[in-house]
Amino acid sequence: MKHDRIASGKRRSVNMTIDTGVVAAAREAGINLSQVAEAAIRAATSAELNRRWKEENRDWAESVNRWVEENGLPLERYRLF
Repeated sequence: MKHDRIASGKRRSVNMTIDTGVVAAAREAGINLSQVAEAAIRAATSAELNRRWKEENRDWAESVNRWVEENGLPLERYRLF
């Protein structure tokens, strides 16, 4: 299983305001609102952290790509494919 850098393993009760129609439909469908909300918040948080990392490290990634374009991949001669 992949390590989750966001989860702490602990639970905390929070208050959320959700449209009553959405709540009723989810309950009728047997959907666990807490699990779905947590999964959605986890996905949104992960996407934002990834976006920030890419933005903060853009210069570094571009410089590495430029170096590889100019010099080729290190140890490329040993590749078997």
